[in-house]
Amino acid sequence: MQIREKIRKARKSRGVTLFEVLIVVAILAMVGGGVAAFALPKYQEAQKTSAKTGARVVRTAIQQWQAANNETSCPTISQLIQEKHLDSGTNTNDPWGQPYEPRCSDDEVTVVSAGPDKKKSTKDDIAVPETAAKTSEEP
Repeated sequence: MQIREKIRKARKSRGVTLFEVLIVVAILAMVGGGVAAFALPKYQEAQKTSAKTGARVVRTAIQQWQAANNETSCPTISQLIQEKHLDSGTNTNDPWGQPYEPRCSDDEVTVVSAGPDKKKSTKDDIAVPETAAKTSEEP
């Protein structure tokens, strides 16, 4: 009698099977894939928004430098930092690690990011102000 009770207790207390573990892993993978499919586009949109914000900060610093120095030329990013128009802690690279490119004309300051593909003068470039990007893409 004691042996039968020990066998019953052993069967009740045994661990999970490999099949049960595989089912749980498969369910977790499906949930993770769904979250990734939702989160990736949001992350990419957040990078674009961050690039626009960074470009606006650099553009404002350039405009302040031009007003302070009575100039229409473009200063370099390092010049803006040295002359305290940009804080030294300011990230002067876009979210993809490329430096912002300032462009100045007599009446407009434009700051351009090469965008996600990291190539200049392509459709995914991000420019502030945005109207400058549209006119520079046209032949």
